[in-house]
Amino acid sequence: MKMTTEEAFVKTLQMHGIEHAFGIIGSAMMPISDIFEPAGITFWDCAHEGSGGFMADGYTRATGKMSMMIAQNGPGITNFVTAVKTAYWNHTPLLLVTPQAANKTMGQGGFQEMEQMRAFADCVCYQEEVRDPSRMAEVLNRVIMQAHRNSAPAQINVPRDYFTQVIDIDLPAIVGFERPSGGEAALDQAAALLSSAKFPVVLNGAGVVIGGAIPASMALAERLSAPVCCGYQHNDAFPGSHPLFAGPLGYNGSKAGMDLISKADVVLALGTRLNPFSTLPGYGIDYWPTDAKIIQVDINPDRIGLTKKVEVGIVGDAKQVASSILDKLSGTAGDENRDARLNLISTTKSAWAQQLSSMDHEEDDPGTTWNERARGAKPDWMSPRMAWRAIQSALPREAIISSDIGNNCAIGNAYPSFEEGRKYLAPGLFGPCGYGLPSVVGAKIGCPDVPVVGFSGDGAFGIAVTELTAIGRKEWPAVTQIVFRNYQWGAEKRNSTLWFDDNFVGTELDTQVSYAGIAQACGLKGVVAKTMDELTAALAQAVEDQKNGITTLIEAMINQELGEPFRRDAMKKPVAVAGIDAADMRPQSGS
Repeated sequence: MKMTTEEAFVKTLQMHGIEHAFGIIGSAMMPISDIFEPAGITFWDCAHEGSGGFMADGYTRATGKMSMMIAQNGPGITNFVTAVKTAYWNHTPLLLVTPQAANKTMGQGGFQEMEQMRAFADCVCYQEEVRDPSRMAEVLNRVIMQAHRNSAPAQINVPRDYFTQVIDIDLPAIVGFERPSGGEAALDQAAALLSSAKFPVVLNGAGVVIGGAIPASMALAERLSAPVCCGYQHNDAFPGSHPLFAGPLGYNGSKAGMDLISKADVVLALGTRLNPFSTLPGYGIDYWPTDAKIIQVDINPDRIGLTKKVEVGIVGDAKQVASSILDKLSGTAGDENRDARLNLISTTKSAWAQQLSSMDHEEDDPGTTWNERARGAKPDWMSPRMAWRAIQSALPREAIISSDIGNNCAIGNAYPSFEEGRKYLAPGLFGPCGYGLPSVVGAKIGCPDVPVVGFSGDGAFGIAVTELTAIGRKEWPAVTQIVFRNYQWGAEKRNSTLWFDDNFVGTELDTQVSYAGIAQACGLKGVVAKTMDELTAALAQAVEDQKNGITTLIEAMINQELGEPFRRDAMKKPVAVAGIDAADMRPQSGS
């Protein structure tokens, strides 16, 4: 069939059902964007490509459907790097389309020229450049299939002079595949370990959400009467109302989960690479059960045994593996100490719930006084934990929420729970700032009838604030965004109090800036909440306003208390050896 290369490109997108593209328009992509509309593809033109990438991540994580990122070659494409690497560690299958400078002039240092394949080599699971116009559809089809197979972003690089060419091709076939279900010997060994376990614990990761394995993990946990913990930032990997749910591990997670998993003799790590943030000590508790036998299930064999000593490794789909293990359990599996274990799960959860509900303030480390001073400076302002409790009072149970990187968002790690997967969009282990707003916008595009609420600290939000200039247009859906306003980069400030004697370099923000005012200037609704009651009421109204197409930004005014540092394990107090003196500075001569 004769067609143009851009027609071949878009027809391949249609074959795969890719209906949404995120980015900023550029001349190099215009041949395909010109035919997006008749193809049924919506182009969401954001304010910055990095935010567009986060929108694509949020859309795909909320829906399970692939979306794409595209922009102008060179600087437009390089703005995607952070978002693509974020999606890689979020295990999000995305299509990255990178129009390239023309083959005719590549290597001459021309306008907007960049080695785009090298820029993304460490950010994608697969990348390929189109080598001839006749291979446009073939390469694109393969890149999309690789993204699906690896559950990660994949890149197609297209020299811009390969568009607007007439070719004679057949569109390629989509080759389906069956995900591995684990080897029989490994499944038998895992079932035997769990059948004889005195205190089995299940640890659900992102693979449980991505693979639709929550019901299968629930059936297995119920058969064993095993508590179920979730990995860091995967609070939606098990129903929060279930009596076996013990909460998230890791930074500012659930003490109940930490206490229960510390007693495990067998841990089934289901659909998780056991990333370090999911097992680091929390609240001063080194809870990981070093003597327990670990069964690790992951679709990627390279990640099994990478961070923890593993007794049994199973390469497979979390849903299929959980179901197979359940079928292979002995008739007495879970019987030993079942009643005592269930009672312990209940009492441990109850004790933690009571403690969490009474936690108003952050503690200071010995020798530091910042949190005490912060409370004294603004005694009438909400603390971060007060703000989170106020939010919980108004947050709809069915809502999709997003979080950002930062101290106040991290303090909230233990609070939200969900009844189903694909509800909690956190920035993940690449840890980018500016994720909260754009990711929840992407989620709303994919789930227009579900309430969405984004969360950011004021430092991180400053990176995404430009999106307020884009999302107020009539074609964009309404969202709610909460900004924790304390005028500081909190995570870095906590590091400064602990290891650098309150030497706050670059941690202070401009107190004259009003994010609510900026929202209003962009035609959106901006609200300031100073008390718990005001915050609860503002959020309830904002969620209601979403139904009427009104986007609301809520500035939650909080004091400057600081939660736990992200990485006690990665820092230590410096000592002076040679010494530094400003007198040693030599002036440059200039030109």
